[in-house]
Amino acid sequence: METALIESRPAQSGSNTQYDAIVIGAGFAGMYMLYRLRQLGMRVCVYERGDDVGGTWYWNRYPGCRCDIESLSYSYSFSPELEQEWNWTERYAAQPEILEYAKHVADRFDLRRDIRFCMTVTAAMFDETSNQWEVISSDGTCARARFLISAVGCLSAGIVPDFPGLNEFKGSWYHTGNWPHEPVDPTGKRVGVIGTGSTGIQFSSAIAQSVGHLTIFQRTPNYSVPSCNAPLNPEELAEAKSNYRSIRAHCRYSKVGIPYVGNEKKAIEDTDRSRERNFEAAWNGAGFCFVLSYSDLLLDIKSNRTAAEFVERKIRETVKDPETAELLVPRGYPLGTKRLCVDAGYYQIFNQDNVSLVDVRTSPIESITTTGVRTLNKDYDLDVLVFATGYDAITGPLLRMDICGRNGRSLRRKWQGWPQSYLGLMMEGFPNLFTITGPGSPCVLVNMIVSIEQHVEWIADCIASMERDGKQTIEPDVEAECSWTDMVDEIANSTLYPLTDSWYTGKNVTGKSSRFTPYAGGMGPYRRYCEEIVEDGYRGFQFDRDLRQTQGAALNSPN
Repeated sequence: METALIESRPAQSGSNTQYDAIVIGAGFAGMYMLYRLRQLGMRVCVYERGDDVGGTWYWNRYPGCRCDIESLSYSYSFSPELEQEWNWTERYAAQPEILEYAKHVADRFDLRRDIRFCMTVTAAMFDETSNQWEVISSDGTCARARFLISAVGCLSAGIVPDFPGLNEFKGSWYHTGNWPHEPVDPTGKRVGVIGTGSTGIQFSSAIAQSVGHLTIFQRTPNYSVPSCNAPLNPEELAEAKSNYRSIRAHCRYSKVGIPYVGNEKKAIEDTDRSRERNFEAAWNGAGFCFVLSYSDLLLDIKSNRTAAEFVERKIRETVKDPETAELLVPRGYPLGTKRLCVDAGYYQIFNQDNVSLVDVRTSPIESITTTGVRTLNKDYDLDVLVFATGYDAITGPLLRMDICGRNGRSLRRKWQGWPQSYLGLMMEGFPNLFTITGPGSPCVLVNMIVSIEQHVEWIADCIASMERDGKQTIEPDVEAECSWTDMVDEIANSTLYPLTDSWYTGKNVTGKSSRFTPYAGGMGPYRRYCEEIVEDGYRGFQFDRDLRQTQGAALNSPN
C-alpha cells in the first residue's frame, strides 16, 4: 500500500516566504521530490519556469520527439497503483503521451498546489547565520528554506550557435528544446535542420515526407539504430503489469536501469558468424540496447569496431546514393561514445528527392541570411530553420543560476576548472544543497527515471535521518569530493568514452572545460556505493560543520 500523503500547506507567493525545502524544477525529478518531502510532513515549494509540469517533455514538443528508453521502463516505480492504472500505447512513447503521463501524476497526487509555475530561479545564497537558503525568483521575490534541491535536469539549457545574421532571417526559426506550444506546420515548406544528434534525427525523420524540401546541415554524422517501435498490445501490457515488481527490482540494480539482459561475451572473441547473427538480432529489436550486444563494446576498441562496421554496412546498404552514404558514415570515434541515436527510418529519408545533406565540415556555415543559410560554397533558401544543436549538458542548467554557498563562494567559481561533487548529489561548501542527477552521477548514461528515483529516495532518507538526529546541515568534505571525482575519472578512462568529443565531455560548448562528466560504472554499482556510504554513517559527509573548519578547508581546497 502507498504511504498516505501528509497534508501540507500550499506554496505561497510573496517576499521572504519560509519553507522547509525549495525544489527547482517540476519535471519527473521535481515532482517525485515534492511527493517524498510531503511524506516527511515538510512545507515545500517547487519553482517551475514553465506553466505546467513535465520538464524536458514540456519543452521538447518538436515533431518526432520520442523517448529512446522503452515506456514500460521509462516510468515511475514508487507507486504500484500508478503503474497498474496507466496504460502505455507504444513501445517507445512519444512526447505527447509522456507529457500526459506527467500531468496524470501531478493530478493523482495533487502536486500542483505546491508548485509556482512561470517562475524562474535566478539566484540562491546560503545564509550562514541562520543555515537557510535564500532563493530569488524572476519576479524579484525572495523565499527561504533550510533545504534546497535542484531538479533542473541535465538537458534543459539549450544552445543556439551565434551565427551572424540570425536576427535578419525573414522566415521562422526554432530550437527544438524550446518548441512552440502552438502547432508548427512545415507542410510544403523549405526546411533546414542544423544538427544530427538524437533530436535532429528524430525531427528530420518525422517531417521528411511532408515538407517541400528538407536540407540537413551535418557536422558530425552519428551512429543510429532502428527503434522497431510498435503499439503495445493488451497481452504485452498485462504481462508487464503482472511482473512489474520483479522487473523494477531488476532495473534498480542493473547496469543501465532497464530489464534488457545483455550478452556477457566479448565481441572480439566470438566467431564472425555468431557475431553477425547477434548484431542482426540487436539491430532488429534492441534499439538503444544495441550497445549491450556484447559486454566489451564500450571497453575495447577492437570489439567496438566490429559493431561500428556492422552499422556502417547497414548505412551503405540503405542509402542508395554512394556519396551521401559515405557522408553519413561516422568516422573518427567509437560507436556509443556519443549518445547512440534511435530512429524511425532516418537513413531511408535520404533516398527521397526532397531531402539533401550538406556537409558543414567541408563547407562550413558562414552566416544566416534574410532568406536562409549561407555556407562556404552555397546559399540555401529556407522558409523554416530548426536548430537541433543540443544543450550545455549536466552543469549548464545549474550554472545559469547564481548559486553562492559558504563565505559567498559561487558555484561558478568552484566549477571554473571542472565540476567536482560527491556522488553527483552534493558539493563541499554548499550545505543542504542537493543536486538530482548532478555531475558525477550515472544520470545520462542510464535510464533517467531509475536514476532520478534513486537520487530522490537517497535525499529524502538523508533529510529524514537529519530530522531524527537533530542535525541542521550536511555537506561533503573536500577529501571525499576529490576522491569521488578521481573515481569518476578512473572509471571513465577504463572505457572508450573519453576518446570522443561530445556533450558528455562538454566539447559542444565553446570555452567549456573538457572532461567526461557522468559516472560510467553503472546504475547498480552506483546504488550499492551510495547504500554503503549511508551504512557507514554517511561516510564522507559532515554534519553541522564548524565555520572555522570550513574557512580553513576553503583556503586549502584546490577549487
